[in-house]
Amino acid sequence: MSNLTLALAILGGLVLAAVVAYNTLTSRRNAPRQPDAADRDLSEADPRPSSSSDGVEPMLHIDPHPVPGHERHEPLFDPDLPAPSASPVPTAERRGGLDPLIDVIAPVSLDGLASGDAAIAAMPPTRRAGSKPVAIEGLNEHTGQWEPPVPGQRYSAFQVGVQLANRTGALNEIEYSEFVVKAQAFADAVNGALEFPEMLDEVARARELDQFASAHDAQLGFVLRALHAAWSPGYVQQNAARLGFVAGIIPGRMVLPTSEAGLPPILGLSFDTQAALADDPAQSAIRELSLSLDVPQVDRAEQPFRRMREAAATLAREMDGVVTDSDGQLLREETMDAIGADLEQLYDTLESRDLAAGSPLARRLFS
Repeated sequence: MSNLTLALAILGGLVLAAVVAYNTLTSRRNAPRQPDAADRDLSEADPRPSSSSDGVEPMLHIDPHPVPGHERHEPLFDPDLPAPSASPVPTAERRGGLDPLIDVIAPVSLDGLASGDAAIAAMPPTRRAGSKPVAIEGLNEHTGQWEPPVPGQRYSAFQVGVQLANRTGALNEIEYSEFVVKAQAFADAVNGALEFPEMLDEVARARELDQFASAHDAQLGFVLRALHAAWSPGYVQQNAARLGFVAGIIPGRMVLPTSEAGLPPILGLSFDTQAALADDPAQSAIRELSLSLDVPQVDRAEQPFRRMREAAATLAREMDGVVTDSDGQLLREETMDAIGADLEQLYDTLESRDLAAGSPLARRLFS
């Protein structure tokens, strides 16, 4: 073999080695980032249920002109939040779980006492009128408190209620009629006399409440996008777990729980469900995830927006990403400050209507 042939062979080998090394480096660089082995157990959190939805819009959604009878949608952010309606909903004293602020309440009077067992047996098989929840409560003979019927207890009166509005819209005439049928059947079964409020008045009240709720409903979302290498599900879960997020019941979803068990989560974090369900999740590539806040569901005292900003900034820094809106536009600090200021105004408006964010009534109305 001549010197020239040997030199060409060596050169060819070097070129081939360089190509292989380059491809290997590129492959490693583009491979989804994996969790650190030392902290891998952080992503093994127990599943917890979540009740808030996964919004991905970067601003509060406000629809100040809802169409009566149509479904209410999450409102778009408007720096000029509409003022509360001029005709407020009555703020009568709360009676048990039902509340005249957001419920139609029909009292059931009894000649004597009725047992909780009889009341439970008389309850309708489904506790809804259309899309609105129906509830039945009894006035406990011993405690004097309104409560859902309990076996072994005795009750001197009952009340049947249906919710005036929720995120599906206002109570309509058809739903009210279904409520009347179910309430009357219950009253007949317990030998009670039922008194219904005027339907047209209650339906009008439902529309007014729905208009207020539609104009002050808000879901907030940030999108976190990878700048360079994609992320694996384990990598996302590990970094989110360090901030207190735990696995949700839906694959690809994590939640930041509140300080009190059983309440809706403060924040939601979600990414591609298919990536979470892949046969080999370590090879699944995630290039974006969303952080969401269902404003009316979370108590103001939890400081959810501040924690949302901090979580987004920390994840972006640790995972080499950027915080954007759903169109990919960067969200700057001044934009965040403006949203935070308007959120404070929204909180004040809800509180002035006795529907403070995170309260039982707000969680029922905005659900």
